[in-house]
Amino acid sequence: MTTTAPVVAFDQVSKGYGSVRAVDGLTLTLRPGQTVALLGPNGAGKSATLDLLLGLKKPDSGTVRLFGTSPRDAIVAGRVGAMLQSGGLMDEVTVAELVRLACDLHPKPYRPSEVLSRAGIEQIADRKVDKLSGGQAQRVRFALATADDSELIVLDEPTTGMDVTTGQAFWATMRERAGRGRTVLFATHYLEEADAVADRVLVLHRGRLLADGTAAEIKAKAGARRISFDLADTDEAALRGLPFVTSLTVSGRTVRIQSTDADATVHALYGLGLYPRDLEVAGLGLEQAFVAITTAEEAKAK
Repeated sequence: MTTTAPVVAFDQVSKGYGSVRAVDGLTLTLRPGQTVALLGPNGAGKSATLDLLLGLKKPDSGTVRLFGTSPRDAIVAGRVGAMLQSGGLMDEVTVAELVRLACDLHPKPYRPSEVLSRAGIEQIADRKVDKLSGGQAQRVRFALATADDSELIVLDEPTTGMDVTTGQAFWATMRERAGRGRTVLFATHYLEEADAVADRVLVLHRGRLLADGTAAEIKAKAGARRISFDLADTDEAALRGLPFVTSLTVSGRTVRIQSTDADATVHALYGLGLYPRDLEVAGLGLEQAFVAITTAEEAKAK
């Protein structure tokens, strides 16, 4: 079915659990071919957002649409694949039987042998699912999520428990899918993974969307830079008094600072009569930017 509707559309969606608002007025749109990372601290609303997207929960208000229709209709039509951490696997069947069933249920399946090979689980194909290690079970979930040519793939902490080789193969598969116009949405705690893989990053906090852009844009939004240098004698109190410093750590002779105006901070550093060695000024990594953005939001909430 051809459609010009967005792949995913949240319109002022809210969901509460008692006094906790897990999702709070969330509005966002995903388009074909995007690889989107969903970031946020524990309790930010990532899992609740994925549950609403997949129709596992209903919003208290607002609407969720996939391909212009309801999540249920999109899933029944075979347009969505999902890999959830909380998703259970059938017991008392082999890995091969489970993969074959997943392929049989999809309208546009791949061959079971291809699915097993892509996930790197041919050697455990005859093993019962309830006898798998955590990492093996995660690879089976990977196989089930990619058993067909879904237009939207939803992943919750997909590489948790995977070894490096399997993780690289996993993301190679996701990049290939995105290159063919499929949309990949993944929640992760591995910020370096989001930085390396995603072409769009969403930062959630207390159920609200704090930032939406490329990894570079998210880093710029944090409005801070990293300064590092060595000092023979460190006066931590004096360093904390430097202008525009938002965080400071001292490890032996090495000093690391985050500053919202690095030029002014470095100028003031020399003004103290200090002579830093190996001075470096650089932009924040995605992890530091994420911490800076969420910390600033927490400070505003107090």
